[in-house]
Amino acid sequence: MNNSIGGSTIGRELADITPWPTPAPAISRAERDARIERARKLTRDTGADALLIGAGDSLRYFAGIAWGLSERLVAMLLPVTGRPIMIAPAFELGTLEADLAIDADIRLWEEHENPARLIADALRGGTLAIDPMLPFMFAERIRAAAPALALRDAASIIDGCRMTKSSAELALLRQAKAMTLEVQRRAARILAPGMRASQVRRFIDEAHRAIGAPGGSYFCAVQFGRSTAFPHGLPVDDVLADDDLVLIDTGCRVEGYHSDITRTYAFGRVDPEHRMIWELEHEAQAAAFAAVEPGRSCESIDAAARAVLERAGLGPGYRLPGLPHRTGHGIGLSIHEPAYLVSGDTTPLAPGMCFSNEPMIVMPGRFGIRLEDHFHVTETAARWFTEPQPSIDRPFA
Repeated sequence: MNNSIGGSTIGRELADITPWPTPAPAISRAERDARIERARKLTRDTGADALLIGAGDSLRYFAGIAWGLSERLVAMLLPVTGRPIMIAPAFELGTLEADLAIDADIRLWEEHENPARLIADALRGGTLAIDPMLPFMFAERIRAAAPALALRDAASIIDGCRMTKSSAELALLRQAKAMTLEVQRRAARILAPGMRASQVRRFIDEAHRAIGAPGGSYFCAVQFGRSTAFPHGLPVDDVLADDDLVLIDTGCRVEGYHSDITRTYAFGRVDPEHRMIWELEHEAQAAAFAAVEPGRSCESIDAAARAVLERAGLGPGYRLPGLPHRTGHGIGLSIHEPAYLVSGDTTPLAPGMCFSNEPMIVMPGRFGIRLEDHFHVTETAARWFTEPQPSIDRPFA
């Protein structure tokens, strides 16, 4: 193996990792206040009187509360005028006060009460824009509790706030991606014949924790040989053999902001067909990056990558052999979030938007090549968060 693939051990690499030396600052109170005001404006512009944000990534975005969805309603009700209102179970008050990062009224409900009544009492009538990620059952309870209240999809409001990242968000994303790239480097070094994919996944999780991601890996896919032909792998614990292709796709979170990086490389001798398809994948990824400029549609970036593959006789469209999925997805507090680099998404690119770039090539039942790095849109073009892989036998610059 070369000096970047194999030759080390799990123990040696973990012992050598130190916590990230220059952590990016957390999102400030002033930035959250500005997010609230932008949401108010967008809510008003749509003709709605208030916005309801349920537990999940959007609640974290606006209020700093990193709680997941459950059967109990936890939400922020944001009128176009007046203080935000936090709605939560009464027994969660202490945790809510500890996590809340904005100034808000707190209205609590007991286990035997209907929390939708709190929304009905706060609004009485008008139009309520609802977080599209809020479960349907909550919307129906609100509809029943407040029949005079018109409900509307709040996707345009939430996306209008979250799609364009601030400099603070870009710094957190940059750190997360740099950390994962370092973990990817170390994962390549521990590879040895006979190693199971599960061993590599455990190492990657421990390495993410050691480098400064408290939750370890947010996700991790490790695929060897034929398993690389399946975008999300197979339900088997692959065993690494000489001359296998290796595909590792993993990420972590920093203050909730995601990384998501894929490398595909050869463990040993490089098959000529693997090299040819790898170089075509690399060309498609570069074409998508080069096509980025403010004002262009998201779908045009997907088309740029797909054109490279179709000129080489792959596809067309989503047919295999070729690219079976979109070229990229937005990323931030959610690992997949609007907008998307895919046919049909006509969202214009704007400075601050962040995307994956991963036009995977699948050779059905045989092998697949995915290279995934991320970029953000600047005033004129695109800028990488992480530099793309140089070659199939040199996974890191």
